[in-house]
Amino acid sequence: MGKAIAWIFAPLGFGNWQATVASITGLVAKENIVGTMGILYSAGEGTVYANMAATFTVVSGYAFLAFNLLCAPCFAAMGAIKREMNNTKWFWIAIGYQCGYAYLVGLVINQIAGLITGDTAFNVFTVIAILIIVGFIYLLFRPYKESKTLKVDSKKLLNATK
Repeated sequence: MGKAIAWIFAPLGFGNWQATVASITGLVAKENIVGTMGILYSAGEGTVYANMAATFTVVSGYAFLAFNLLCAPCFAAMGAIKREMNNTKWFWIAIGYQCGYAYLVGLVINQIAGLITGDTAFNVFTVIAILIIVGFIYLLFRPYKESKTLKVDSKKLLNATK
């Protein structure tokens, strides 16, 4: 199963089946990622750390960590989200948003930092990462249109606090 969907994570720098399987087990519980990585990378010759160092670069390792940090939480937390939202549609939108945001951040980290360090070449995903950064900056600094329509009567507010 990991090999079948590993291509999805290739733009993030960790398109191998071991990292993909570890990310999937992270949905059960985030601490499972560590255990899964330890088991999958202990096979073969060398230590776990040597095998992981041969697979990941510093940039792709950081993208892997950022993706798994920001991705959807464990199943127990997802159950709490679903119960609190009390709406299956909005629950799936929330989980999709978390996973999509994590993917975009991992893509930006791998493409931009990889371009700076020389780990990745300039490609279509680099252009997408630049557009994502521009979009994030726009959303951060866009004008708040409703701020001009908000009217607060300060005298009434002061009288209410007395």
